[in-house]
Amino acid sequence: MQPPPIPPDETLRLATLRSLNILDTPTEERFDRLTRLAKRLFDVPIALVSLVDANRQWFKACEGLDLAEAPRNTSFCGHAIAGDGILLVPDARQDARFHDNPMVTGEPHIRFYAGCPLVAHNGTKLGTLCLIDRQPRTFDDDDRALLHDLARMAEQELAAVHLASMDELTALSNRRGFTVLSQHAIELCRRLERPATLVFFDMDGFKPINDQFGHAEGDRALAAFGAALRMAFRDSDVVGRLGGDEFAALLTNTDANGCGEALARLHRNVDAWNAQNARGYSLRFSVGLTEFDPSRHATVHELLAQADAAMYADKAQRKATRH
Repeated sequence: MQPPPIPPDETLRLATLRSLNILDTPTEERFDRLTRLAKRLFDVPIALVSLVDANRQWFKACEGLDLAEAPRNTSFCGHAIAGDGILLVPDARQDARFHDNPMVTGEPHIRFYAGCPLVAHNGTKLGTLCLIDRQPRTFDDDDRALLHDLARMAEQELAAVHLASMDELTALSNRRGFTVLSQHAIELCRRLERPATLVFFDMDGFKPINDQFGHAEGDRALAAFGAALRMAFRDSDVVGRLGGDEFAALLTNTDANGCGEALARLHRNVDAWNAQNARGYSLRFSVGLTEFDPSRHATVHELLAQADAAMYADKAQRKATRH
């Protein structure tokens, strides 16, 4: 048996999956409907929406199999997410990767498998919509096209879950999404004994923008600051809008001193926006940061509280300086 390979983007893939907060949730009709449809259209005994976690595959929807999850190291879906197209196994007994797999030699006695990867908004593959039969079978081009279409429907449902963790105005994570992603990131840093730093931002003078120029202009200012944050930080950093005019970024494998370059980029981005947009106001912000200490920070909420306090100290100092 060949265990499935680990994708090169595994860290981002797992963070994306966990940011959906979908693992170990109850069944939902929108996913169950797809597996019922797939089972009927292809006349197979088993159809699954399978999400590949670190050490398991977990079934968000499962028709014909009395399991909630299975080990990743024996999973066909783990192999499927390593490729770009449909993984087709006409007869697992004749396939070197699977002929002695316990899911082939024992229950559910898999012979035929077809799995189409489910791709997230950032290109990572979260799992599959897959078909399983206990008999070998063929799968033609029309079958492939139909399975692909059903998988796109499953992706649309996962995208709807993703939108629940995103802030539509700024295209950053919302508080829920930021909290889930950041908690995963600090647990990873804890295990690997790597540094992490949380930076808390508050836009200065935001209420007067709304009061003087209207809420549409306030939204434009928020979107502009969100864009400046996205450009300043790395793809591996977790950046979110926590609500109102409050934002945060978690930088992994970075201590407080290492944040300097990102903050310098942010200041340049904001200065450039202000120079190019004569709108009667300027984007300004206060910032506070705190380093992750495994002995003091069990959760990201504790990091946020400490960085928030540091931000308010910065804001008070800036006000005193201006006066």
